[in-house]
This record gives sequence, structure tokens and C-alpha cells, in this order.
Amino acid sequence: MPPQDPRFDTISPLNKGLGPMDHALRATDIPSLNWNLLREDLSLPSAVLYRDKLLHNQQWMRHFIDAYGVKLAPHGKTTMAPQLFQLQLDGGAWGITLATAHQTLVAHAHGVRRVLMANQLIGRPNMAIIANLLRDPAFEFYCLVDSADQVNQLGEYFRSQSQQLNVLIELGVPNGRAGVRDEQQLLSVLTALDRWPDAVRLCGIEVYEGVLDNEPAIRQFLQRACSVTNQLIAEKRFAQKPILTGAGSAWFDIVAEEFTAARFSAPVEIVLRPGCYLTHDVGSYRRAHQRMRQNNPVAHQMNTTLETALHIWAYVQSIPEPTRAIIGMGRRDAAFDSGLPVPALQYRPSANAAANAPSATPAHWTITKLMDQHAYLEIAPGDDLHIGDMLAFDICHPCLTFDKWRTLPILDANYNVVDLVQTFF
Repeated sequence: MPPQDPRFDTISPLNKGLGPMDHALRATDIPSLNWNLLREDLSLPSAVLYRDKLLHNQQWMRHFIDAYGVKLAPHGKTTMAPQLFQLQLDGGAWGITLATAHQTLVAHAHGVRRVLMANQLIGRPNMAIIANLLRDPAFEFYCLVDSADQVNQLGEYFRSQSQQLNVLIELGVPNGRAGVRDEQQLLSVLTALDRWPDAVRLCGIEVYEGVLDNEPAIRQFLQRACSVTNQLIAEKRFAQKPILTGAGSAWFDIVAEEFTAARFSAPVEIVLRPGCYLTHDVGSYRRAHQRMRQNNPVAHQMNTTLETALHIWAYVQSIPEPTRAIIGMGRRDAAFDSGLPVPALQYRPSANAAANAPSATPAHWTITKLMDQHAYLEIAPGDDLHIGDMLAFDICHPCLTFDKWRTLPILDANYNVVDLVQTFF
């Protein structure tokens, strides 16, 4: 995996989920410690990534994107891990999608030179961050607009800096999130853009279809985006080859289908933005992926699936009742907004760690409750579970799991720590 930027890769021994360290180290020094998860070299709980599965998922997405002839700008807010950004860029990503000026600052500091900020840029301090980054002539940046007031604020600020800001018009839906709802709002944004030709450049159209939850409505929304793009092409509104972008992690197949099926009157750069594919999960994204493999011809023909590349490992620390075990993992460690962690693997530490492999957990084991540092695991009387057993948990919603960890070890197929990823939330 690409090396961490040396300016930012000092690993504190105080970070959770690592092995014993008596002083700070660089990330590149971690493999020399010869840590192995099964030898209990890591302090649990620990969130870990599996190298082979990360690379598999990246290759899966690369095949999918190439089949549709579109570009990929994975959403970096999922991991906020610059090493993973670089992995995705090295794998052919067009750029990295982010959500805030701060996230953009982090990405630029680690070498990312094309950012699509799928959000509005609001507030002078945030504008100042972006203006400073734009002084780097190699940096390409886009953000969203959906109102005349916002365009006017951006125009005034970036004119004062003698800079031009690239923007995409965000389209929205009633009761959704941000975005232009109707033709009158669209006209007001376009009129405001006409006031600031030297400061604000219209470069495309953006949607986030994830605010809708049914396929017909999503397809209708995407078709509207294609229609507006064609309208503005005809009106010669775009300052460059227009970007048309959408797609979170649940419906990127539908976005690819609709955008590539549209007939545009001029070439369009189609950019998809899923972020969770790299680690995947066992909640809503697994269900979405199952739907894709069944219904989408490209995903179906690939005959492979995304794999879970993120686990949280924790100890069994108490079995106070025959049907309950208490696990040393809680809301401080794992996301719980889209579903509770799911038991996946069990391992009993022994002197011959290398001779034994983790086994799948029984299907009836279920996490029923999370507290700050504890999880309630429902078991059956007589189950083979001991104090000190190590359990690996699949995660629902990787975004809110990553932001609970500053460092995540990367493991090889033998559970050796071969690298370390840092997050910058």
C-alpha cells in the first residue's frame, strides 16, 4: 500500500487497537514489530482491515466502472484515510469526493490533486481554506451550488481573491436534502452565475439519489438530471466539458445505467461517487449489492461479489448468564445507526496460534445491545464460548465505524500486521 505522507505518519502509542509501543513510531516502522492478531499482539478491541479483500473490492469496482465507461471519484468521507485515498487513485480513480473544506484540506495535504466536494461551500473561513488550496496550480476542485444567494457569496469572495471557483449545480427533490427543486430555482441560480463569470465557473450537474428509497423515483430523478444537463448544453452554459455526477454506495448501478443510457448533445464526463465499496458491510450495502448482482447485467456477469474488509475484534470478557456473554466492544468502537455489529469469527488464543485458524461463529449468536464499552451477545446454554475468546464482528455502516478509530492495522491472510492506516476526521 502507498506510504503515508512522512509529515503526518507518526503513530502515537496512545492510540487504541495497537500493540505495546514504548514510543511513537512511523507507520512504515509498524511491520517490523511483527505483530500478529492471533498471537494477541494487538490490544483489543481493534478495528482491522484485510489487505487482500481491500484489493479485491477495488478491482471489482474498477471492472464495474470500466464496463460502463465512466469515471470513479470514491467518497473519502467514508474512511478519511489518505492511504486508502491513494490506493483508490492508484487503482484508476478520477479523483476523491469529499464533503467539507476541512476534509479537502486533509486530502490535499496528503497529495490528492482532484477533489469533488459534494456539498455547498458556505462561510468565509471555509472559502478561505479552498482559496488557499487553489493557489496550488495542480489542484482541481469542484463544489456544489443550489441558490442565487450562495452563488453571490461565492462570487464576491472569489472575485476578491482574483480566483475562479468551479461549481456544479446540485439538483434536489421535495422533502430531500439540499438542491434545486424546480425550474424557477434553476433559473435564479443561472442568473446569479451570469453575474460572476470571472469568479464562478459552471462545470456540471450533481445529484445524490440516496435521499430517495425506491428505484422508480430514483430513475425519474436521474432522468431529470440528464434532461437538465442537455438543456444547459444547448444554452452553452458550461465552461468546460460538463461533469454529470451522482451515486452513493447503494444505487450506483442505477446511476450508471441511467446516465450512460441518456443521449447527450455533446460529450459529458460521468462520475460516480460510491465510497463504502472498499470495505463493504453486512447491513444496507450488502442488501444493495445483492440487488445489484441480481438485477444489473454488469454486476451479474462479473460473477464475484464485494467482500467485507473491515472487522472489529474484541474479547469475551464475561459470561454472567447461560444465554448472555459480554463482549469488550461498544458504541465507542462500532457504528450502530444502521444495525448492530454481527458476529463473524471466533478464535481461542493458544500457544500454537499459527496452527489454528478462526472459525465461523454459530448463526444464532446475536448482538442485542451496545453500551459505550460493552456489547450484549445472545448465545445458547452450553455453547463453546470461553472468557478470553476473541471474536470478530462484521459492521453495518463503515462510515461511522472508521471515525471512531485513529489507526487501523492492515492484516495479511495469516493475520500478520503488514501496514497501518491512519484516519483524519
